[in-house]
Amino acid sequence: MKLPKLIVADECVEYEIVLQLRQNDIPVLSIMESHSGIKDVQVLSIAVNHNAFLLTEDKDFGELVFRFHLPHKGILLVRFPNNYDPDLKAEKVVNIILQKFEDINNRFSVLDEHKLRIRFTDK
Repeated sequence: MKLPKLIVADECVEYEIVLQLRQNDIPVLSIMESHSGIKDVQVLSIAVNHNAFLLTEDKDFGELVFRFHLPHKGILLVRFPNNYDPDLKAEKVVNIILQKFEDINNRFSVLDEHKLRIRFTDK
């Protein structure tokens, strides 16, 4: 089973997700901890420069990838309702990364409370 060498977590990612990833020995560069307030394009650039998978809850990354064709090493967009239990959300995100990383690596994927959608991009 292949796991990410590094995940860049956009600053909008709930910190419980970052903590659970780290508890599962997955290295995480948290934008909230290291580069708070930077623009989305800069976050994407950091991920690409680190050859890292990007985790976000910001749908604007879809526009950067599909409209502007910016390069990436894989993005997981997490889309859960605002009132969704943060621990359960973190558990679902971590499980997808642990179980499906080979499928979502180098692709743009969307995880919601019901399903995972994986899209190929022309990165």
